[in-house]
Amino acid sequence: MIKSLINKKNIVILLIIISGIICGILSGFFLALTHDLPQISSLENFRPSAVTRIYSSDKVLIAELFAEKRDPVPLKVIPEYLKKAIVTTEDRNFYTHSGIDLKGIARAIIKDIWAGKFVEGASTITQQLAKTLFLNPKKTLVRKLKEAFLAFHLERRYTKNEILELYLNQVYFGSGAYGVESAARIFFNKSVKDLTLAECSLVSAMPKAPSRYSPLVNRDLSIKRRNIVLKQMLETGIINETEYNNALNETLNLSKKNKNSLKAPYFVEYVKDSLENIIGSSRLYKGGLTIYTTLSYKLQKTAEDAIAKGISDLESRMKQQGITNPDPQSALVCLDIQSGGILAMIGGKDFYKSPYNRATVARRQPGSAFKPIVYAHAIEKGFTQNMKILDAPVVFRGGKAGEDWKPENFSKTYQGEITLRKALALSENIPAIRLIEMLGPSSVVQFGYKLGIESTLSPNLSLALGTSEVTLLELTSAYTVFPNRGKNIKPYGVMEVVDHNGRIVWRAKPKKRLVMSRTNAAIMTDMLMAVVKEGTGKKASIIKHPVAGKTGTTDKCKDALFIGFSPSIATGVWVGQDKFVTLGKRETGARAALPIWMEFMEKALADKAFQYFDIPDDVVRLNIDPVTGLPENAKSPNAVAALFKKGTEPREYHSP
Repeated sequence: MIKSLINKKNIVILLIIISGIICGILSGFFLALTHDLPQISSLENFRPSAVTRIYSSDKVLIAELFAEKRDPVPLKVIPEYLKKAIVTTEDRNFYTHSGIDLKGIARAIIKDIWAGKFVEGASTITQQLAKTLFLNPKKTLVRKLKEAFLAFHLERRYTKNEILELYLNQVYFGSGAYGVESAARIFFNKSVKDLTLAECSLVSAMPKAPSRYSPLVNRDLSIKRRNIVLKQMLETGIINETEYNNALNETLNLSKKNKNSLKAPYFVEYVKDSLENIIGSSRLYKGGLTIYTTLSYKLQKTAEDAIAKGISDLESRMKQQGITNPDPQSALVCLDIQSGGILAMIGGKDFYKSPYNRATVARRQPGSAFKPIVYAHAIEKGFTQNMKILDAPVVFRGGKAGEDWKPENFSKTYQGEITLRKALALSENIPAIRLIEMLGPSSVVQFGYKLGIESTLSPNLSLALGTSEVTLLELTSAYTVFPNRGKNIKPYGVMEVVDHNGRIVWRAKPKKRLVMSRTNAAIMTDMLMAVVKEGTGKKASIIKHPVAGKTGTTDKCKDALFIGFSPSIATGVWVGQDKFVTLGKRETGARAALPIWMEFMEKALADKAFQYFDIPDDVVRLNIDPVTGLPENAKSPNAVAALFKKGTEPREYHSP
């Protein structure tokens, strides 16, 4: 009897010990399983990454930015067909289970054991959501247990509709689409609320195998999968026979994949680069922001057409000259003079072949297009546009490597004494070099920086001929000072950034500086009008609005430019080859770049009100002889009207 009691006592102790060990193992396993699980409560503040949209100033959507193409929408805007189709295909017991489907799990385990690997997931919608939000996709038993544990807690904290809404906005549908709104736009180019029954059933078919079933990847397979979903919806009473047959026979109208769908791609890249430095790339690509830019999409299209025509014509001429494998490139930038905003930007003839931005990144010699900076500095120093300067051969001793420098005019001809106005209009080299020698190259460099040049300028005499490389954007910006009453405004592309709640995240604060007097800016504008009326830019005189500008050509016609402006907009055009080789014989700024500028400006100004350039009160307009610089009778065929600061105008009349 006593022996029997002792044995029973030992058995009880043993059972207690074994139970303790088992409990300890289970507790340890549970702690190991759950210690690194995320807090479900973090979902309270969870907001999925969303698409950032970039708009032009004329309200055209020009780009969408995203890490994952995702557009969260509330459950109420999602069609009932789509919600029911998803539940039918993914988790028919969704509204009755507590996060996990025990029968499904048992069935899946048997199949997995039989196959010797994971072949069936048996995941409920809640489990799929837990995996998507919190876990990695690797199939392991531990991950499945974590998934089930998280799903159970999700069900305790959230309603079924809240879980379904999160799921529908998170799940991957293939072809870069995350969430139903993104899927609707990528597959059908419409909002999810506008999807038909056939389209809803196709979208709901995707989560099972997105990479296989995407209609943009395999159209036929996606239709077969859609038809299976429709059959399930019919069998479960979600739709009737008529709806089923109509959906089966509905034509599938998919979005067309178009690599050129990105509008103003060079500008978009410029905007992205600048905003990444301001608000960070994570917020830019995931924050669901709305970005309002300065770009005029109408002007952008006009610029693209002008570039295409100009480059096509140039290529034809290059082939006629026998140039081997001609590959001319072109860039254009248009600025709003009053605000400094970028209205149009093209960085090359084909972004998809070469995304290198020749408007903002490429530094090229501007040639004679730099001369206005030299002349503007002279005007600021008290020179007048009728002042005489010698246009004759000159030799500068001890140039590069100790050799003498013998600059020449492009025409190889010389005119003797010539006014500053005429020298600039005809783009003569020697007067510009003599002028920079008088002013001092270092002084001109500092003035160039004031006007908005940011690239390094070398303080030597050849600077007058545009030998220091600059970007098209900064050079065009420098020109805006003249029609903008002497004010420089740093160019910018973004007006403001707004978050998903409509709050302003960032707003542009244009940097404005007065860099030359209003009077002298008006005189420089007048001198650049002479380029169009009397000089190398004469072709542009057909434009029916007041315009001014300057041609630029570098050695051996490697670069051709025209930078010019009206009272409201300034536009710079560059043409050249990336290999720094010639565009061809006589392919100067006037021949290769000016036609593009004219084509653009004529159309850009066509619907603008007629404006005159600024004329300050302290200037006087006087008719002069462009050769002698002396006052001339207005009826004289040689007379040109020129601006002078009051008190500096010539008073002695030209004798016939």
